[in-house]
Formats: sequence, structure tokens, C-alpha cells
Amino acid sequence: MRIDKYLWCVRLFKTRSIATEACKKGHIKIDGSNLKPSKEIFGNEEITIRKNQINYKIKVLDIPLNRVGAKLVDLYRKDLTPKEEFEKTELLKFAKDYYRKKGTGRPTKKDRRDIDDYSENPKEDN
Repeated sequence: MRIDKYLWCVRLFKTRSIATEACKKGHIKIDGSNLKPSKEIFGNEEITIRKNQINYKIKVLDIPLNRVGAKLVDLYRKDLTPKEEFEKTELLKFAKDYYRKKGTGRPTKKDRRDIDDYSENPKEDN
């Protein structure tokens, strides 16, 4: 089965065209080498998938005939993704929450308080 079709069948991507794009961009790899969407895959291969800034590791257990239900996905793939990958995204999420480009949108409550503190306590001239 083609790699793009397999990724769609085991519900790693919502549509086959999204899976194809991921292959073309180099987000899908076997043994560190990029794959074309038409690459044939077989059982017992380990696939590395870069999706949403997480490197998923999937082991192909079997090839489905067509798209399978969410409850049956574990019959066809095994998730080997280390927990550290998910912890990285938690740190990324916290970093994004505190980052706001200067001049975009209204000031936050903290920004407003900093402005008020600055304007209430002018610098003393010596």
C-alpha cells in the first residue's frame, strides 16, 4: 500500500491529500530518509512522522484494506512515540502563552498595570 494512503487509512491524517503534502514536504521518514507519497510500505516498518511539532514514531503492524474505524486503528499500527516528545509541546504551549508581539492588540492586564506603575512613579532627578 502507498504510504500516503496508509497514513490516511490509520487516521494519522484527516485527508489523503494532507498526507500526500506531508510526504512531499519531508515530514514522513523511514530510517531517516524522506519518502515520496507513492512509496510502498510493508509490515514491521518504523515510520517517523513530524506533525504539530511532535515527532511520532509508528510501527506498521498490518496493512488495512481501506480506512478503518478509530477503535480498530491499534490493530494496524503501534505508537512508539517517547513521552519526552509530548512534554516538549507542553513547554512550547507555555512559551506561546506569554509571548505577544509588541503593538499587537490591546495591552493585557499586566501590561496596563506596568504602565500605571511607571506613570505614577516618575523618575527622580538628582
